Amino acid sequence: MLRGKDVMMIHDLKRQGLSVLTIARRTGHDPKTVRKYLDNGLEPPVYGPRAPRGSLLDPYADYIRGKLKAFPELSAARLYREARAMGYAGGLTTVKIFVRSVRPSPPTVFERRFETAPGRQAQVDFAYFQTTFADQPEQVRVVWLFSMVLGHSRFLFARFVSRQTLDAVIRCHMAAFDAFGGVPGEVLYDRMKTAVIGEDSEGQVVFNDTLLDLAGHYGFVPRACRPYRAKTKGKVERPFRYIRQDFFLGRTFRDLDDMNRQLADWLESVANARVHGTTNRVVGEAFVEEQPALSAPPAFPFRSVLKLERRITRDGMISVDGNLYSVPDGTRKRAVEVHVLADRIRIFEAAALIAEHPVLAGRNQRSLLPGHRRPRKTEHPGPGSGPADGLVGGPGDAVWRRDLSVYDEAARIMAGHGAAPGGGRSAS
Repeated sequence: MLRGKDVMMIHDLKRQGLSVLTIARRTGHDPKTVRKYLDNGLEPPVYGPRAPRGSLLDPYADYIRGKLKAFPELSAARLYREARAMGYAGGLTTVKIFVRSVRPSPPTVFERRFETAPGRQAQVDFAYFQTTFADQPEQVRVVWLFSMVLGHSRFLFARFVSRQTLDAVIRCHMAAFDAFGGVPGEVLYDRMKTAVIGEDSEGQVVFNDTLLDLAGHYGFVPRACRPYRAKTKGKVERPFRYIRQDFFLGRTFRDLDDMNRQLADWLESVANARVHGTTNRVVGEAFVEEQPALSAPPAFPFRSVLKLERRITRDGMISVDGNLYSVPDGTRKRAVEVHVLADRIRIFEAAALIAEHPVLAGRNQRSLLPGHRRPRKTEHPGPGSGPADGLVGGPGDAVWRRDLSVYDEAARIMAGHGAAPGGGRSAS
């Protein structure tokens, strides 16, 4: 179709008395095109719809429509095979295009917001972070953010740990319940390996035994979210982005302990003091209403034990989760049994408890308990020696430092009495 200015030119040349052939030569258009636009005047030509072309699939279209109406989820490949059996000679692509155009659309299902009753549920997950600490600025450190969110009030507990281990998970649970002042009825987990081992032959979720012990001790029911259904744990995943953007970015941390101190301050003063975007309530105020619905924590601490065997290093230390813990001098066995509790490290030699340490956070740290190293002897007092006497030389030397007057007195005695035969001193 010609543009408007080309049509105007054709009519202008015609008014000048030029023939159709001359106009065609000057404008470069076919004479039939020039004549058509002259006949139609200045109005552009109107094109009608093209007659539909026939398709090899037309004889089978009603059959395919009927099958899709009865079974909307039938695949195009299945319908293609059935049409071929009926005599269809076309290709699979034609069937796919036709099926796509006539398949009934599924009814629209709007998402239903899942709101939990007070005290009913908390959600747990881990998130990956990278940072550098001021005490080791040249080393990039990986840390994991544990987060537990109460479903009703959105009250948030979070803590950074150096490793996503079962011991860290247990300790974080204990700290979260302590911060809440109670325990929710159930805890929903992503399928993290420290919580969910897998599924049994009947498709039932298998939880870690220690986590089940923790749940039994505190009285909550562990639940795992459905695979590939991240929306079922959205209450805990959204805070990760919030923590990264509002707390983590642009801050500096001396070490892991400092990082968690700053996080605790931020949780109290910002995260749990804000108006939540979904509930439109101040988180802390909603938590005050939810807290009485939580179950009371047990009166005695959780004491699940992980037993390990560790060898003692030459400097009297054993290694657990990347940290070193001391054993006392005099420990005879080179291998000892270590009991790892949620908050304590206990070391046994031949079934006797020889050391107990608090669990160290982070890695590459040392815990040396008072009394584990005996003081080295630096004084060996002898008969008649005063406070100024002391050992001179290396260990094992028998040379003692004395006042020089002692030697002067000995010389006067020897000069007055003489020496005994054989170089000995005469008796007085």
